[in-house]
Amino acid sequence: MKRFAFATLALLFAVSWQVPTGNAQDTDAAAKTKPEPAPIRVVFLAGRPSHGYGAHEHYAGCKVLAERLSQAMPNVETAVFKYEWPDDPTVFDDCNAIVMYCDGGPRHPVNEHLDQVDELAKRGVGIVCLHYGVEVPKGKSGDRFLDWIGGYFEENWSVNPHWTASFETLPDHPVSRGVKPFHIHDEWYFHMRFREGMDGVTPILTAQAPDDTMVRPDGTHSGNPHVRKAVAEKIPQHVAWAFERPGGGRGFGFTGGHDHWNWGNENFRKIVLNAIVWTAGGDVPENGVADKQAVTTEEALEELKQNQDFPAPDKYDWDRAKERISSAPPDSNK
Repeated sequence: MKRFAFATLALLFAVSWQVPTGNAQDTDAAAKTKPEPAPIRVVFLAGRPSHGYGAHEHYAGCKVLAERLSQAMPNVETAVFKYEWPDDPTVFDDCNAIVMYCDGGPRHPVNEHLDQVDELAKRGVGIVCLHYGVEVPKGKSGDRFLDWIGGYFEENWSVNPHWTASFETLPDHPVSRGVKPFHIHDEWYFHMRFREGMDGVTPILTAQAPDDTMVRPDGTHSGNPHVRKAVAEKIPQHVAWAFERPGGGRGFGFTGGHDHWNWGNENFRKIVLNAIVWTAGGDVPENGVADKQAVTTEEALEELKQNQDFPAPDKYDWDRAKERISSAPPDSNK
C-alpha cells in the first residue's frame, strides 16, 4: 500500500513539472509562428515642377515619404512615379493606396483618369491627396473627391492663405498616433468642401484661422462671404481629415505641404505617414510610424535638399528652412 502511495505521489510530481514545460514550449511555438504583417504596396504620383525651389516639391516630397515609410515598416513597398501618370495601368493592380501630391484645379492629372481611379476606390484602394492635390474643379471631379476622400478644395468656397496653424488637441484616431500637439507655418487651405453632415469624415488637424488670413480681396482662392463669416465667428477649420467610405476603403486629405522644409518636422511628417498606412488598410503602430529621426537640423536639411526640381538660389534663406524643420513659433508669419 505504501509503495502504491509513493508511486502515485511520484507520478503526480512528475506530471506537475511537465505541464508548465509543455505550455512554455507551446507559447514559444506560437510566438515563432505569429503571422507577419500583410504586405502593403503604395503608389506615389508626384506632379510636375511648380513653384520654384523649396515649394511644391512634389517629387522630392514623395521621395522623403516613400523612403521613410519603407525604412520604418519593412512590409511596405513603395513606388514613386515622377511627373507623368503611369502609362501602364497594371501599376495599380496590386496597390493598396495611392498618394497624389501635385498641382491641382484644372491642371490636376486625375481629371483625365477619374474612371480609372474610381474603379480602384471601389476596390477599396486608399487615396491620399496632399496640398494642391486636394483641389479639383467643382462638378464631376469634385463629386469624385467627395466619394474618395470625403472633401476637397472648392473654388469660391475654400481659401489658400499662408499662416501659422496651432494644433492644440488631436483626436483618438490611428492617423494621430504618436503625434504631439504642434504649430507650423504653411499654406494651410481651409473652409474645405466636405460631404453633407461630415458623413464618414473625421477631422485630424483643426485650428483657428486668424483674422489676417482674410486680408486679401475676394477671389476664387483668396476670399468669399462664406469663409469671411466663418473666420469672424471663430469657427475652427479642418485642414487634415480621414474618411471611411460607405462601401469600404479609406481616404485622407492634407492641405499642408507647400513648404518643402516642413517635411523635416517630425509631427507634420508623422501625420501623413500614419495616414498612408491607415488608408492602405494597414495597422498603424501604437506610437505611429517610427521613421528615422535626423540627429540635427542640419542633417534633416541635407536630406530635404535631395531630389528637388530646381537648383537652390545663390542667396537662399537657409535660416528660414531650418526654422520650418524645428517648427516656427506661434507668432511667426514669415
